[in-house]
Amino acid sequence: MSSSNIPSDLVFQTSHEWARIEGDIATVGISDHAQEELTDVVFVELPPLGKEVDAGDPIAVVESVKAASDIYSPLSGEIIETNPEVDGDPSLVNTDPYGKGWIFKVKLSKPEQASSMLTAEAYGELIG
Repeated sequence: MSSSNIPSDLVFQTSHEWARIEGDIATVGISDHAQEELTDVVFVELPPLGKEVDAGDPIAVVESVKAASDIYSPLSGEIIETNPEVDGDPSLVNTDPYGKGWIFKVKLSKPEQASSMLTAEAYGELIG
């Protein structure tokens, strides 16, 4: 996969979660690379609203026909929103991982953590 398929406004974890940070809110999902590895996503277990998470905590589960994978919160904060569309149509994680396939939003308690995440370019090199 070329890094041109990776939106440049996102930051990434080596565990393949992405975050789009707007102010003190991060929208989180899994990368196009991760959904390709999982193949057809059949279920997304969304995190509970109001839950306080630390960066690296397993917070959600994505199940595919192949495997179930934990989704880790890339940043610390409070879960303030989950994506109801993914609940009803888990395949959005496959078809639009950086758009309609987002999984949850975190109100950041430590916004400085974002600076330790991978840029789109660095993530492209990682999955190269």
